[in-house]
Amino acid sequence: MNSLKSNLVQLTEQVQSEFVQKHHKFPGLQRRMGVFLRKTPYSARVPQHRMLRNGRKNGKSDYSCHKTADKKYGDVKVVEQINLNVKKGRIYGLLGRNGAGKTTIMKMVLGLISISAGEIEIFGEQLKGNEKSIYTRIGSIIEAPSFYSYLTATENLEIFSRLRGTIKKNAVKSVLEVVGLPYKDKKPFISYSLGMKQRLGIANAILNDPEILILDEPTNGLDPVGIVEIRKFLQTLCCEQGKTIVISSHILSEIALLADDIGIIHDGHLLKELSMNELEEKNKKFIEVKVDSVTKAAQLLENVMKCKNYTVTDKNCIEIYDETLSTEKIADCLVSHGVGLSSLFCKRESLEDYFTSLTGGVKFE
Repeated sequence: MNSLKSNLVQLTEQVQSEFVQKHHKFPGLQRRMGVFLRKTPYSARVPQHRMLRNGRKNGKSDYSCHKTADKKYGDVKVVEQINLNVKKGRIYGLLGRNGAGKTTIMKMVLGLISISAGEIEIFGEQLKGNEKSIYTRIGSIIEAPSFYSYLTATENLEIFSRLRGTIKKNAVKSVLEVVGLPYKDKKPFISYSLGMKQRLGIANAILNDPEILILDEPTNGLDPVGIVEIRKFLQTLCCEQGKTIVISSHILSEIALLADDIGIIHDGHLLKELSMNELEEKNKKFIEVKVDSVTKAAQLLENVMKCKNYTVTDKNCIEIYDETLSTEKIADCLVSHGVGLSSLFCKRESLEDYFTSLTGGVKFE
């Protein structure tokens, strides 16, 4: 480990020296480099990892991460025995409220924090002792991307490319084109919007052309336009570049729009894994009826329409789960018997409804 750190320090100093020599005609840049290259940013120090090894299950290529490890802070256990099954070429959403353990799980798998007990196993191979072969083939952003503030996107990525040993020709230019940022632009990182910073972070993550990206709340802090841009970009990256993406979020609506598969985390436990298609099939269809008298409407449902499968959700609303009843039949019966009908809709339980029922009605923040 000490020799690895020593080699990294030497490589960092070499890259810094070469970069300063390259720009020796610009004293202002050299002064900025003297300030901002004294300490390598977090995103350059942390290796870009591959969380999961490629494998086959039931004839389909996928990824899997088995964690029988625990993480404690003091006497509080924040993560316990997580098994993630991530399918190749899809977007996997790790969903949970704030403090559920999403970021902790990602950091444990990436080796950014130590485990308290147990081990991490990836497709039958223990992570411990195989870090070198595993921790070179994944791109990641944990929390916020960090770059040299007064260098451009191209200058930042050129430094990180050398630090990681990226030898692919035109790698920096290629990844900037992928994320929609200009090559050789003069705009420094400090002037970037949050959306542009996230794009540059993703460009840094895919610099070595990894198979998997791990992104910790990639839309956090963005405005609505920025959220839509990052969502569409990630979908394009998955569909057109064939990347497998694992994202975490506490925003239910965003996961529902972006993910192909979801894993629900609660109090450090993985409660459920399923695809969004399975969720749609699993969730109940119902007819929501809003009336002026739920008592009279309920009597008509039971005595006239012979319906027992319904729920009164508030003083003016009833949810009907009997699929044999059509909206026309319900409306005709209620109106003909003098019940004031204000609205009638066919609905399906949402991801929020499913999450709430799965976690025992815990308020989601």
